Amino acid sequence: MSVTERDVLAALSKVMDPELNVDLVRAGMVKDLRLSGDELKVKIELTTPACPLKGKIQADAEAALKAVPGLAKFDIEWGAQVRAAPAGMSKDQLLPGVKNVILVGAGKGGVGKSTVAVNLAAALSRCGATVGLLDADFYGPSIPLMTGIRRRPVSKDGKVLEPLEAHGLRVMSIGFLVEPDQALVWRGPMLHGALLQLVRDVAWGELDYLVLDLPPGTGDVALTISQQVRAAGAVLVTTPQDVALADVVRAKQMFDKVHIPVLGIVENMSVFVCPHCHKETEIFDRGGGRKAAELFGISFLGEIPLELKVRVGGDRGVPVVVGNPESAEAKAFMEMAKAIAGRVSQENLRVRLPVMQASPQH
Repeated sequence: MSVTERDVLAALSKVMDPELNVDLVRAGMVKDLRLSGDELKVKIELTTPACPLKGKIQADAEAALKAVPGLAKFDIEWGAQVRAAPAGMSKDQLLPGVKNVILVGAGKGGVGKSTVAVNLAAALSRCGATVGLLDADFYGPSIPLMTGIRRRPVSKDGKVLEPLEAHGLRVMSIGFLVEPDQALVWRGPMLHGALLQLVRDVAWGELDYLVLDLPPGTGDVALTISQQVRAAGAVLVTTPQDVALADVVRAKQMFDKVHIPVLGIVENMSVFVCPHCHKETEIFDRGGGRKAAELFGISFLGEIPLELKVRVGGDRGVPVVVGNPESAEAKAFMEMAKAIAGRVSQENLRVRLPVMQASPQH
């Protein structure tokens, strides 16, 4: 019995991406299908190199192809191509080469938002994505310290700034452009203009993800960036106690008003781990982030423990996912990043699926 392309596609159409809840064929993941007699070569292209369920998809795809009658041998090439947010690559956007902008916000300060942002960016980069990190916290820019960058950006053409690089990231911050001890006493219009310049007048190039560290709260900067940049979604950072969770409600409402999907909630400082006896102490209570996610009906993206390595890495300019990749804290950040990448893929597919149904990609 000769094997046809239709037979192969029929088999792979039964393989679901469990996170996207759509089969590989409809999702446009099946590429370069080549049959030679009873032998097959095919490429399966995941929607992100940080795919958290690649192992299951791979096992299911292999099982499906083994069941194809007459197929004696197959070779699957695995790849990943991050999909752009709808209209995210259009020429009229401020960031034409950036596929997905991920906003990291918090309803209040002191919850470790910048720590989450820098480790999220570094984790996505370690998974194989091309990533940028923009520090939009004008009143308290901490990304220069947390990335260890001490240089000032330059412009090759006198028009746009070149982003600085560290840990595989392209980085920009207002902190690179002002003296460390200089206070920014700026009103809303000045912040608005400066922020748009950092977005528009930086040579970001082609990026899979641009992680944007917002200032805490729901003020001018957060509103400006939310309205001017087409974001794939926002990540909310909180700590477990009630006073922090109350502010999450306001942040969630702001993103709802500007029609930016909230990808989920990260609970930072979920538990303190003693570096000597490794005993866990719930300093700020525990489980509040998960409860808030359930209340809003959004994804809970994980718990990040309060641990010395995270603080030391931030102070030394080496994110824990880079400096201590085998630590429990780094692994928690990696799992968080994969969950966020998966949610971005879900949001992109949710909008794109009607078009894909009309014109499937094989």
